Amino acid sequence: MTHRTAGAPPAEGPDGNLTKAQRDLQARARTFVREVLVPREVEFEQAGGRMSRAWGMEIRRAAIEARLHGGSIPSEMGGQGWTVIEQVLVHEQFGASTGGMWSLVPGGYEVLKHGTAAQRARYLDPSLRGERTGSYAITEPNAGSDARAIEATAVRDAATGEYVLDGEKWFVTGPDDTDFMIVNVNVVDGETRRPTLFLVDYDAPGLRQIADPDHMHTFADRHPRFVLEGVRVPETAILGGVGEADELSNAWFVEERIHIGARCTGAMERLLTEAVEFAIARVQFGQRIYDFQGVSFPLADSAADTAAARLLTRECARLADAGEDPKVLHAKASIAKLFASEAAFRCADRVVQVFGGRGYLRETAAERFFRELRVDRIWEGTSEIQRVIIARALEKRGVDRVVG
Repeated sequence: MTHRTAGAPPAEGPDGNLTKAQRDLQARARTFVREVLVPREVEFEQAGGRMSRAWGMEIRRAAIEARLHGGSIPSEMGGQGWTVIEQVLVHEQFGASTGGMWSLVPGGYEVLKHGTAAQRARYLDPSLRGERTGSYAITEPNAGSDARAIEATAVRDAATGEYVLDGEKWFVTGPDDTDFMIVNVNVVDGETRRPTLFLVDYDAPGLRQIADPDHMHTFADRHPRFVLEGVRVPETAILGGVGEADELSNAWFVEERIHIGARCTGAMERLLTEAVEFAIARVQFGQRIYDFQGVSFPLADSAADTAAARLLTRECARLADAGEDPKVLHAKASIAKLFASEAAFRCADRVVQVFGGRGYLRETAAERFFRELRVDRIWEGTSEIQRVIIARALEKRGVDRVVG
């Protein structure tokens, strides 16, 4: 019997904690992943992730038809207005596919909801229609985990009222059709540096891409580097307000860490499903390899990890919906992201081993997950940063609030 090379994510049984509307949303997302994303995985990998705009538009149109676009954006702004638990249910399904093609689902960074009506009309509305895509530019050559080290600046020109932006940004993540960025710079006000977000179009004079390196994973998202050299933008390009970058970005980080926990959970469930199916069918030394504890026990460990990651992430989402103290929620999101991302990589490693030589083939989902899940321990805050956040919360908020 041959192994499964691009299997669909598994169906979930009924969840008594979900409403009918939530189960329907979960089912829509599952169908989208199975019918739209999974069949494209191997082709996408073989092409190195560089597909035509028309190829990606098919995914965008399918996502809009399935009403999966703009999930975290309020309905009054054209989004779906999902609760955080509903976002998690969808991202669990997204995570069950390889290639990061979920980034092609039209939407917009949560921070865009803080834009003015004019900003939303220019950036958010077309993003929800799949006509534009934005990136978030925070990281710099000398500023990664420590955002306080950001060197990029914005200086106000008193004569014109414009701001002049200068700096270099790395890992400016977005699909290859991305055409604007939300850039984090320091507004220079005398001796004061005030972290501020600006909306900048990619065709702005003075903004140029200096590198587009390949990375360990093959994702729909690219991670190019840009320099801003005397980029002039009007005051109306400020998103939120001068000095509000940290607060706005932290809210986005919490949301994205919960999403990462959910996607890692979905990845683990698919990995386990394919590994169990293969190990039961594969016969060596006259018996199923599943009957060897060296095969089945690591899968059992990953089953426990998967269940724990799902519970942690969904509980975090429910607390967010219930209005939990933002500082406590911050710590809980870090716990979910830390555990799920590290457990998912362990799971991928174990499953590659179960498949043996087949697990080393790029046509096998386990191989792709092994490369792709590694980044979840780095982006949106490394595992080490999550531990710092959790440790500080234990001291400041109390053990009972952080783990309770």
